[in-house]
Amino acid sequence: MTKQTARKIRGGGLILFCLYIALLVYVLFLSDRYGRGTDGAGIRYNLEPLREIRRFWENRHMLGKRAVFLNLAGNVLLFIPFAAILPVLLRGMRHFRKIMALTVLLSLAVETAQLVTRAGAFDVDDLILNVLGGAAGWLIFVICNQVRRKVYG
Repeated sequence: MTKQTARKIRGGGLILFCLYIALLVYVLFLSDRYGRGTDGAGIRYNLEPLREIRRFWENRHMLGKRAVFLNLAGNVLLFIPFAAILPVLLRGMRHFRKIMALTVLLSLAVETAQLVTRAGAFDVDDLILNVLGGAAGWLIFVICNQVRRKVYG
């Protein structure tokens, strides 16, 4: 692969990453559609692993498919781009441990900010799902990188 092609790929990755961060901020802090915003409900948190995941799954018929999907799959899907694009931008971030550490830190920062701003709840289950999304994103990067190496030699 030529340096010019690599530069184009990194440039496109940077644009995608910036759009991703903007979308993340919107969905996690600003969108009324996803139940964000200060509602005066006070500080909400869950520190018991799997409690909310289990609650959503057990009450899926009452809550509806959309609510269950947004909570469970949405938390995973939101962090896939982070771990898939970051290694393209920064060569030093291609190791699984580094990506997982950054995913945990970003997710922890998001959950803490939601707690402080009351734009959501601090939920350990969201941390778990976000990290699963980070792992899936890193796996997507690895697969795409292997394909790129076969195509470009």
